[in-house]
Amino acid sequence: MYFKSTFFEDYQLQDKRVTLGRTITETDFVVHAGHTGDFFPHHMDAEWCATQPFKQRIAHGTMIFSIGIGLTASEINPEAMSKGYDKLRFIKPVFIGDTIHSTVTISEKGIAKDLNMAP
Repeated sequence: MYFKSTFFEDYQLQDKRVTLGRTITETDFVVHAGHTGDFFPHHMDAEWCATQPFKQRIAHGTMIFSIGIGLTASEINPEAMSKGYDKLRFIKPVFIGDTIHSTVTISEKGIAKDLNMAP
């Protein structure tokens, strides 16, 4: 992990950064369920899941989002902020043993007009 100041003019549209991978484990499922209280059978009950279309437990979407954001923390830019979480979609399942990566893409540049910096 390191700090790297990158300023507005340094970003180029469509620039991408792909993170290292992270393999999802059963421990991730259990810890996330404990943190959130989401013990739904889709995530925790292997026998029940065997009777369902995916045939195995599926990761909590919020867990994959959280881990994915954490993967991007190898580079910390004190000059920047994240936007776009409101457009988050879960388009396919993640299973125990799958390895995920995050791709950060500069899709647009502009001045934020709706910043509320109040504590």
